[in-house]
Amino acid sequence: MEPIQPQQRRAADQVFQQSLDQLEDILQENSTEEEEIPQLPQLDTSNLSEVEAQDLINIDLAALEDAVADIEQYLEEITKTK
Repeated sequence: MEPIQPQQRRAADQVFQQSLDQLEDILQENSTEEEEIPQLPQLDTSNLSEVEAQDLINIDLAALEDAVADIEQYLEEITKTK
């Protein structure tokens, strides 16, 4: 393996610092937003059977993981275009 050249190290450091700056900007934007996150309405399960109510509570983890992956991909694309 070749040792990493000082120029490559500086370039990698610069890219890393830019990424940190972007992350800091994103975090500052999120913390300064005064938008209140809406609360999810409570489910009215009084007219559902116990099985139906339990189905509403169970979460398909695979579907949730897919959704998270889609959101992460979207955020990466948005940050690349800035």
